[in-house]
Amino acid sequence: MHSSRRALTLFLIPEAILYAAFLMWDVTIGGRGSNPIKFAGILLCLVYALYLSYQGGCRLVSAALALTALADVFLLLLDADYALGILLFCAVQGLYFVRIVRSGGRSLWGLRLGLFLLSLVVLNLLGLLIPLNILALFYFTNFFCNALASLSCSGRSMRLFSIGLWLFLCCDLCVGLFQNPQLVPPAVSAFVSVGMWLFYLPAQVLIALSGANPSSGGFSHETK
Repeated sequence: MHSSRRALTLFLIPEAILYAAFLMWDVTIGGRGSNPIKFAGILLCLVYALYLSYQGGCRLVSAALALTALADVFLLLLDADYALGILLFCAVQGLYFVRIVRSGGRSLWGLRLGLFLLSLVVLNLLGLLIPLNILALFYFTNFFCNALASLSCSGRSMRLFSIGLWLFLCCDLCVGLFQNPQLVPPAVSAFVSVGMWLFYLPAQVLIALSGANPSSGGFSHETK
């Protein structure tokens, strides 16, 4: 078996096992007990992305997944330092923005600024204009624009990347609803508690896969 295919198999099979394990845990038991399993899945994405970058793949992806794993240390494992976790995710989206622009995607500067300013107005009207909320909306508006911009990129690699970003965005929407259960019916609230990671790990897997070098059997074509 070609080394890249063997590495892909050694990546996807354990990820599938971890994914099934923590979803079963969350559905049947609940609580934070599955968090180490979830974090193992994120670390495996990072390890595979580092392998791909060593093989000549996209270094931006491995750097972004390293920051993602670090953010999850605070937000998932420690359940603390939320501002630092969000700042790290802002840096992740900054790296993804660079990747999108290098791959021919639009920057959408006007939309980014407009959505952020509108969000500030809404926060002010709701009486929620505090630093942590401002930071979260800065992150989310840029994330949303990155997901939109990724749709304009061509190539199989960037299609995988775009799907991963949109799944990632679905995860963050679930996080927002989970933290504000009064906004949705009880059935939806029950779903989003599981839906966060239902979307999150597949998103990171696709993003990791999108960083492969085509000469080693992967999909990537953009500047590293």
